Amino acid sequence: MAYLQINYYSQILGMDRIMHVILPELSDHNPQWTNTDLQDIPVLYLLHGMSGDQAVWSRRTSIERLVRQTPVAIVMPSTDLAWYTNTQYGMAYFDALLQELPEKVATLLPQLSRRREKNFVAGLSMGGYGAFKMAFSSQQFSYAASLSGALMGNPNFPERSTWQNDAYWRGIFGDLSKFKGSENDLLALAQQQTQQQTNLPKLYAWIGEEDYLFENNQQSIAQIKALGYDVVFETSHGEHEWYYWDKQIERVLEWLPINYQQEKRLS
Repeated sequence: MAYLQINYYSQILGMDRIMHVILPELSDHNPQWTNTDLQDIPVLYLLHGMSGDQAVWSRRTSIERLVRQTPVAIVMPSTDLAWYTNTQYGMAYFDALLQELPEKVATLLPQLSRRREKNFVAGLSMGGYGAFKMAFSSQQFSYAASLSGALMGNPNFPERSTWQNDAYWRGIFGDLSKFKGSENDLLALAQQQTQQQTNLPKLYAWIGEEDYLFENNQQSIAQIKALGYDVVFETSHGEHEWYYWDKQIERVLEWLPINYQQEKRLS
């Protein structure tokens, strides 16, 4: 696998941005791969949480090692602390990631597939929210996964005030009393998608049973399932920590339609 840091200019944000990419390549490690195998490559957009950036998945999990025998590309962008939204202070991060980033990827890495059935999105915590939001807001992704996601139909989730103050949240989402039914309300977006489209994305969600977002996930996933989505919802012991996300990202790879090839393990 090649590991790339790509510096590019976002016209939507009016600033330079960085994405990290894990890219399949011909090498002695996978002698069975051919040039044909490395065309129309499936793509997983992997989104970070509040304390992370475009490098954090590589720094704190085994994602690069896990995919080294599977021809899939991993694209890791950054939303800074903007919650994958078009913020109230004029920075359209959501548009930059949903509309502009895939076009940049297609231009710079033309061997990656643009087909919906080969484009996926996943994330943790804030990134879990972002993954579902991007899937509900477009026809670009056929699969979306959330690990410990803040699956907000209500911004008053546990621990919110310990993460940031109210001025920050208003800068992201605006008047919180008007959040329900807005363009940032996951449940409203999911409902709108079911009314407008029949080809819904398949969803996966995992939450640790000791995570403060456990109840939020139980309630939100039940509502999303009731709308008709195909959802795999799994729980196990775990907190809001990287130890668990490192384990669960492999579960996501197994769930995706990429013919995931696990490394040889003797124990």
